[in-house]
Amino acid sequence: MTTSDTVDVQSTLDTPAPAGPTFAQLGLPQQLVTALERRGIRAPFAIQASVLPDALTGRDVLGKAATGSGKTLAFGLPMLARMGLTARRGPRAPRALVLVPTRELAQQVSDNLAPLGQAVGAQFATVYGGASMGRQISQLRRGVDVVVATPGRLQDLIGQREVTLADVEVSVVDEADFMSDLGFLPVVQELLDQTRPDAQRLLFSATLDGEVDTLVRRYLTDPARHEVKRAGDDAPPAEHLAYSVAFRDKVPVTQELAARPGRTIVFARTQLGVDRLTENLQAVGIKAEAIHGGLPQSARRRALEAFTDARSPVLVATDVAARGIHVDDVSLVLHYDPPADHKTYLHRSGRTARAGAGGVVVSLLLPDQVGQAKRRFRQAKVDPQVDRIRPGDAPIAELVASGVPVEPVERPARESRRPHGGPGGRRPRRDGDRRRRSYGEGDRGRRDDRPRRPSGDRDRYRGPGEGHRGGRSDRPAPARD
Repeated sequence: MTTSDTVDVQSTLDTPAPAGPTFAQLGLPQQLVTALERRGIRAPFAIQASVLPDALTGRDVLGKAATGSGKTLAFGLPMLARMGLTARRGPRAPRALVLVPTRELAQQVSDNLAPLGQAVGAQFATVYGGASMGRQISQLRRGVDVVVATPGRLQDLIGQREVTLADVEVSVVDEADFMSDLGFLPVVQELLDQTRPDAQRLLFSATLDGEVDTLVRRYLTDPARHEVKRAGDDAPPAEHLAYSVAFRDKVPVTQELAARPGRTIVFARTQLGVDRLTENLQAVGIKAEAIHGGLPQSARRRALEAFTDARSPVLVATDVAARGIHVDDVSLVLHYDPPADHKTYLHRSGRTARAGAGGVVVSLLLPDQVGQAKRRFRQAKVDPQVDRIRPGDAPIAELVASGVPVEPVERPARESRRPHGGPGGRRPRRDGDRRRRSYGEGDRGRRDDRPRRPSGDRDRYRGPGEGHRGGRSDRPAPARD
């Protein structure tokens, strides 16, 4: 059995369809329909309208959809509908499990679904590395219905007997292809093996080959397969642009583009590259935040909140953010460093043009990177013309002028207050603290966010202002995430 010929494919558009069925007509319980309306959600997106009828009956679902198409509600609403049918389970025994690849995605899934869960009395716990395990254990001991987790931290808690999956009735695997890229699928299989044999499985992935296909064949029984395609084209609906720049012009052009009104995500390859580029942008008055795997979870969350609220409309990130950040109204994605492959290009680019909105994707290429970039574009089914530019050229000025400002949202003081004083919320250095590496010292101690590579096989990376070599990966092993 293969994922391509065992079930019918239902292709739909990824935009809201007010003339189509309502949530109530799709069979969603009234309390959830009311909770959605209170949040201003009245018309289902295509992936939701496609998946809900099958998922609400308890059937296994295999979803293939682009990022930003509304997958969270597509799996979350039927899961919550099922949670509302029976009383809550006891301590340490959730009835639903959502597995995601990154901390940011775990938090965002929980933030989106937990308020809706209140309508059916469902309690959530969010479990991921980099946060207090004691607090997570306390939540689990009190008893929860739904656990949203990264695989490694959940595995750790199971090993400590703080949670059991024996009562899980619904299990969701989101971003399965990215799980595979991170090497998490063996752990995912171990976790699914611990759920009830008759549990409903909902699996979502942008690609369905390789290890993902193995996961589907092993755990999904006669799944309803729903593939969401965009109108008229398989390529993302963003405008894709590419510019060849001299090394000395790369940072100045980035500064011009980052000053464009609206939300912008800039992708750099290494942690040091992110830190340096963020400081460069801040030095010219651009409100920018950094996010990468070397930052504490609290700092990553503060950066994401500032970006989401548009208090800092520019986010500079490593690929750790490519699948973990789901923020609407990102109008520009800038590839400061080229991605490793076409899949990463699409993952990064998927941060813009979400949920039917438009967006712009810009690649900055050094002359020796153009040939490889063109091959990557062909594989990603985009075809931008590569133009040579310098700072201040008309194409850049026109792109900057096309931006639309986003009004900042001020959070209550309790949420936005930094835990430590000083610039940027950093606490003063104490005696005994490891000295922070100065701006120009290189990056031997800084590691990038990509999968580990064999020793000695390191890509050349030119960071803002000087050349240096990217260090080893700090992507966490599954047992530590």
